[in-house]
Order: sequence, then structure tokens, then C-alpha cells
Amino acid sequence: MKATLPHTDILSKPPIISPVTTLISYWTEKRMALQLHAPTRVSSLLAPSGSNVGLRPPSDRFALKSSFFSPSLHLLISPQAFATPKYSMRVASKQTYICRDCGYIYSDRKPFEKLPDNYLCPVCGAPKRRFKVYAPPVNKNANEAAVRKARKAELQRDEAIGQALPIAIGVGVVALAALYFYLNNTF
Repeated sequence: MKATLPHTDILSKPPIISPVTTLISYWTEKRMALQLHAPTRVSSLLAPSGSNVGLRPPSDRFALKSSFFSPSLHLLISPQAFATPKYSMRVASKQTYICRDCGYIYSDRKPFEKLPDNYLCPVCGAPKRRFKVYAPPVNKNANEAAVRKARKAELQRDEAIGQALPIAIGVGVVALAALYFYLNNTF
């Protein structure tokens, strides 16, 4: 008597074709046809192309992908959805600089940092190092003589306060120290 394995009987029978398997094979063929006719930019989730040097390539690229990554779905979505928004990084410098000597405001298109080191103030001839960042908003008539003189007076006032501030702090510390020693010796 000849011994047969149980699985040989299954393989010898012709496959059962049901409507479900027919539908699945139809959609598989349709998807493969779409892949051949319309190339899509589907990147592999398993390993980026060209970066798996020394690694085994994945046996099935779609093994761990869900149906969301189906190429037929990518054909329905417009290519603009995949493209990253294009923003121009060439923005004119909106930061303004002011000359400490005369109050001239530099607010040209060329960024102040890109100017050569030998740049001079067009009004008073001060070197580039005499400019500082100017935060308040600038009007179109910012470099007229009267406006510039008023701004120069304001700058000198601010710098005078800035120079007097360390002296005032020192006097305050000495006064507190004197008060401390007076109170300790009295009581």
C-alpha cells in the first residue's frame, strides 16, 4: 500500500474559483496595470532607496504597508498634495540700523550684515561699527534733517541714561552697605 501525505491530496485538486478570488485577482491586475502605465513616487517605508548599504533588501516592499499606500490611491490624489509648499527664503532684511552719531537710519534692501566693513554713514561718515539695531517702526521721511536731529537728541539722552545708570547703581550699593553697618553698630 502506497503512503501518501495529507497535503498532496489538496495540491492535486484544481483550485476553487469563487467570485471573491476573481474580484481580488481583477483588482490586483488592475493595480499592476496602473503601476506600469503611471509611475508614482511611492517611497519605501522599510528602507530608503540607496541608504541600505550592507543590508539585505526587503523581500516584499509592500509587506508592512497598509492599503493607504496603494499606488492607485496616489493616482486619485493630486500631485500638489505631495509637493511641499514652495516658500522663498530670499526675504529682504526688515531690520533697520541707526547711526549713533547723526541718527541716520539704514533700511535698504541689502542686509546691513552683508555690507563691507569699510561702509561709512552717508551723512556723517561714521564707520559701520557706530551703527546699532533700531527697533521702532521707520517712516518714509525717516532720514530728513529735522527728524534725524530729533532722533539724535533722543539717542544722546538714552546714552546719557545708559552711562549714568552704572554710577547710580554703585551709589545705591554703597548707600545700602553704609546703612547696614550703621544699623549693626547702633543696635
